[in-house]
Amino acid sequence: MNQYLTGFFDLPENLLALADECEGLCAPVFRKIDEIAAYNEAKVLAAFGRHKVSAAHLTGSNGYGYDDLGRDTLDAIFAEVLGAEDALVRHTLVSGTHALTVALFGVLRPGDRMVAVTGGPYDTLEEVIGLRGEGNGSLKDFGVSYGQVDLLPDGTPDYENIRRKVKGAKLAHIQRSRGYASRPSLTIETIGKICAAIKEVSPETIIFVDNCYGEFVEKEEPASVGADLIVGSLIKNAGGGIAETGGYIAGRKDLVELVSYRLTCPGIGREAGCSLNQNRPMYLGLYFAPSVTASAVKTSVFASALFEKLGYAVSPKYDEPRTDLILQLTLGSPEKMCAFCKGIQHGSPIDSHVTPLPWAMPGYENEVIMAAGAFTLGSSIELSADGPMREPFAVWMQGGLTWNTGKIGVLLAAAACMKEGEDG
Repeated sequence: MNQYLTGFFDLPENLLALADECEGLCAPVFRKIDEIAAYNEAKVLAAFGRHKVSAAHLTGSNGYGYDDLGRDTLDAIFAEVLGAEDALVRHTLVSGTHALTVALFGVLRPGDRMVAVTGGPYDTLEEVIGLRGEGNGSLKDFGVSYGQVDLLPDGTPDYENIRRKVKGAKLAHIQRSRGYASRPSLTIETIGKICAAIKEVSPETIIFVDNCYGEFVEKEEPASVGADLIVGSLIKNAGGGIAETGGYIAGRKDLVELVSYRLTCPGIGREAGCSLNQNRPMYLGLYFAPSVTASAVKTSVFASALFEKLGYAVSPKYDEPRTDLILQLTLGSPEKMCAFCKGIQHGSPIDSHVTPLPWAMPGYENEVIMAAGAFTLGSSIELSADGPMREPFAVWMQGGLTWNTGKIGVLLAAAACMKEGEDG
């Protein structure tokens, strides 16, 4: 089935035969992914129709951006497809971490307490909260205290301790994706159970979900199962590989309003903020997002099956339920990490000739190696792989704009790891 690839790429025959076997194993899983994509595409298309999107919405504003029809309608469409009351979608949110930071500072005040109920947050939030660094304007510097409930050893939520520690807390933080942690990502069903446990003992606590990497992988989003605020990046799932930058913050209308005052300034909030020429790629990105997300999930499922066959530890396994894009591959050595990332880079459309090397990436404690030959710099809905250079020497792979090209990137990474093993 995959033998045609030898006309374009240097791939060993035994690896291509194994790829054929893995695609057969993955076929039932792929059918389920296609079903979810079809549902989410219908949901997005219906929202476009209900909000009467026209060519006028695709043009941008400048200056203060007052009465930007395209911007305001896109907010409403995002809110609808994410199951939220309201949303802010802005190209001026430069990353997922920036969007999370704006949202946290928007609703937290000096003397408040936040509790991370699914273990430690993603690395780049540590300085935002104040777990690393001093005097940099973190939440800690502004008098917000922090508590944490770790997941149980099997990776499931510790509901008993969650109920105990969230009482009286202003905000409970949930991270849907695993980040750089060796733990399962959280399904929408599990997030719903966490929300119910929190509201049972502390109904006023704001439930805040880092939704990065999760949009459109399932049929529902966290706002539909009890989350008060959810946050994500447009250079991940929700931008469909087309949005050039940006992020979103969605949830309860009163909380989104508070966040808008942090986004711009008190008294102005969402009323200002021109869209320049970014409306069209953000609309088009959302339109494509369910389909592109499905391609990325298929790429991840295939890689899981293939690398497990090659003898590596993978999480999640190919036939386990998916709730985000991310696949953790434990490669066991720095050399294998570098080989894997070199293969992914070689299978990228941009900078395929470049060899990625570990470097001191801003916001991370350890050196990080990253393969990301993307049309949009840093986009992780496009095929990429990265990981901190520390034990257990694992990489986290995500993305794939199309299934067929994503598969090629995975095969080139596998071939590089096989060669590294032979040379080693």
